[in-house]
Amino acid sequence: MGWARSAGTGTADPCSGQQPCMEPRESWAALAAGGVAGVCVDLILFPLDTVKTRLQSPQGFRKAGGFRGIYAGVPSTAIGSFPNAAAFFITYENVKSVLPHGSSSYLSPATHMVAASLGEVGIQGLYRGYKSTVLREIPFSLVQFPLWESLKDLWSWKQGHVVDSWQSAVCGAFAGGFAAAVTTPLDVAKTRIMLAKAGSSNARGNVLAALGGIWRTQGLSGLFAGVVPRMAAISLGGFIFLGTYEKTRQLLL
Repeated sequence: MGWARSAGTGTADPCSGQQPCMEPRESWAALAAGGVAGVCVDLILFPLDTVKTRLQSPQGFRKAGGFRGIYAGVPSTAIGSFPNAAAFFITYENVKSVLPHGSSSYLSPATHMVAASLGEVGIQGLYRGYKSTVLREIPFSLVQFPLWESLKDLWSWKQGHVVDSWQSAVCGAFAGGFAAAVTTPLDVAKTRIMLAKAGSSNARGNVLAALGGIWRTQGLSGLFAGVVPRMAAISLGGFIFLGTYEKTRQLLL
């Protein structure tokens, strides 16, 4: 998930017309900065995500493992996070460069939504739950990235100059926390699908069916299971991820 002005910090748009404006150096910077940001956020927040997943387990928190082994799987996660985050940001930045955008354009939110959505399907994972993961991450990004960009533009306007990387990180924390809250039911459904026993209805990967089953058996509390640690993790993750991305990208450029 999820956390320079070409990433939306408020400077003038260098593009003219509809021509692509990203240079190879900018693309490489987005690629490297995205990968670094992905590794950083996953290494730091892996334990919180493990706790959240166990809270959402149909077995219950204790039977799912409780606080035991919350760092198990960190190396493989870190290895996988670099290419995924790198692919997301190079797609996000390149799509933004060829679509109308800018703080004064009414098309900006739509541009950021399209760019973020395409970024989420940059790499297709071959595992059960990929469809449910995408169906969770795209709505999350549709909320997070336009909100992140809008908050940065507002802050830039208020103070009269482009936001610093730490200010962008704060905007990322607020945007991530809000997006995490409203998409928690999709995250719960994805977790149930990933943990489902072979042959069960949830193992088929039908998100709507999984949501319906949770609602019938556990109601609203089941749909929002783990919302507090999810919001905490993603708020902190947005701060680290997006702040690290922009700071690293600025250094590379």
